[in-house]
Amino acid sequence: MPKPLFKHWLALAALTGVTLAVDQLTKTVIVTRLYPGETIIPVPAIGDFFRVVRSQNTGAAFGMFSGAGDLFSIIAVVVVVILLFMHGRSPAGAWAQRIGFGLLMGGALGNVLDRIQYGHVVDFINYRIPGVFSNVSNLADHAIVAGVIILVWLSWRPSPAPANPGPESTPTPEA
Repeated sequence: MPKPLFKHWLALAALTGVTLAVDQLTKTVIVTRLYPGETIIPVPAIGDFFRVVRSQNTGAAFGMFSGAGDLFSIIAVVVVVILLFMHGRSPAGAWAQRIGFGLLMGGALGNVLDRIQYGHVVDFINYRIPGVFSNVSNLADHAIVAGVIILVWLSWRPSPAPANPGPESTPTPEA
C-alpha cells in the first residue's frame, strides 16, 4: 500500500498528466483536421454563441501581449516549480488544493508545449455573444481558470476550527 506522501504526489502527477494529455490530444485533432481560421459549428442551434475555430495565439489570454510567448513560457515553468514547492508543504488532507495545482500545472504545461511545438498556442473553443464578446481558448486555458477558481475559493474559506482544542483554549473562571 502506498504511503500517504507518495499518494499525494501520485495524485498530483496523475491529474497534471491527464489534464496535459487531454489538452494535447484535442489540439492534435484540431491541428490535423482544420486549417488556420477554419470554423465548425458543431451544434447549429447555438452556432451564434459557440463554435470551433482553429486559431493561433502568440501572446497571453485574449491575444494580449502578442509575440511574448517565450516570456509566458518562462513564467509558466516558474509557476509550475512554485506549485510543486507549495504542494510539498501542503497538509495531508488538502485534496482540493491538489486538484487546483494539478489543473493549473497541466494547463500551463499544455500551452508551453504548444509554444515549443508550433511556435504559438493552439486555440479552438470560441465562445461568443454576437456584437459584444468573442473569445477563442483551449482546454489548457480552461484548466488554468478552473485551478485558479479552486485556489481562490480555498483562500476565501474560513479556516477550520481545530479538532481538539488544547487546554490553553479552555476558558478559565475569573477569581
